Amino acid sequence: MVRVQDEEPKNGDKFSVFCFTMFYIYIIYSSSADRYYIGYSDDPNRRLVEHNTKPFNTYTSKHRPWVLKAVLPISEDRGQVMKVERYLKKLKSRKIIEQLIENQDSPEQITQLRKTWNL
Repeated sequence: MVRVQDEEPKNGDKFSVFCFTMFYIYIIYSSSADRYYIGYSDDPNRRLVEHNTKPFNTYTSKHRPWVLKAVLPISEDRGQVMKVERYLKKLKSRKIIEQLIENQDSPEQITQLRKTWNL
């Protein structure tokens, strides 16, 4: 949750306006290395640009270029999204990653992911 601003109505009382940040699991793919990478972010498109342009040596910098294959809305809680990311990375299953990509627009898949991690 991000505090946007304090507003003061005509009666002098102050109140805060809050907006909630959704966190996503994203899957990117490198055709040059034939590899997938899973990450989380509140802005997957920005992260894709970073993976493709970071000037220093990272895992993803070695396998450029990357393309965004899937974006899955998971939770407004960063900690919960980190757990999902860690779990998916530990699986190391190309089959599961490709199923996530194939079914990314399925509300049932998102519901199942949330149930699996009690989100």
